Amino acid sequence: MKSVTSGIARIVVLSAFVLAALLPAAALGAQDPQDAQDPFEPVNRRIFTFNDALDRWFLRPIARGYDAVTPDPVQRRIGNVFENLRTPAVAVNQVLQGKPRTGLGDFTRFLVNSTVGIGGLFDVAAANGLPSHEEDFGQTFARWAGGQGPFLTIPVRGPATTSSAVGMVFDLFTNPMLLISPNRDRALIGALDVVDSRAQLLSSEKLISGDRYLFIRDAYLQRRAYLIDDGKVQEDPFLDDF
Repeated sequence: MKSVTSGIARIVVLSAFVLAALLPAAALGAQDPQDAQDPFEPVNRRIFTFNDALDRWFLRPIARGYDAVTPDPVQRRIGNVFENLRTPAVAVNQVLQGKPRTGLGDFTRFLVNSTVGIGGLFDVAAANGLPSHEEDFGQTFARWAGGQGPFLTIPVRGPATTSSAVGMVFDLFTNPMLLISPNRDRALIGALDVVDSRAQLLSSEKLISGDRYLFIRDAYLQRRAYLIDDGKVQEDPFLDDF
């Protein structure tokens, strides 16, 4: 337990240093809206090329096989379970963003689906007026800081921003999946989560056109801005060409 706590502390401190280092660098290098959003584009593109190759030769084939052998109703149940596991973090972030009432609703949703919904297999809460929400620590940090920060491409993980990258650390350690033991079982369940999430994106791939990096970057930033603003659509000069 002591070693786990020490590891968490090191990751949080390292993330804070990374965020502190990247934000000033981005501000100094920003000459126009595009530079402000993606000042590390050359590095991001190289990492994107690596990630894309890894996905094309490894993750995508596994996701296709999973999609082919797993019936849609089963995939929905699996997706429900992983969504339910992320709900405690959603509730915490609702409170941190000054929305305690919504946070209480999300916490109640977690309790209902974890019990009556059999561990989240069935979304009983939604049928009783408790809809799901998408909140994470990256959104909370972005609201506190007044913006997402520069765009990043993380090796293996994919698109992110400085706020969402640091938020991922806190998201990880507020997920009940961390309590699963032994480590082998937790790793297997985590791998299933990754494969299931990738399979859900298979049908969206046909929408990608032109420069894959630009398309995915712009789509990701637009989606994050939408979530951070709780569904409010704002004009973004960075996305005009897109």
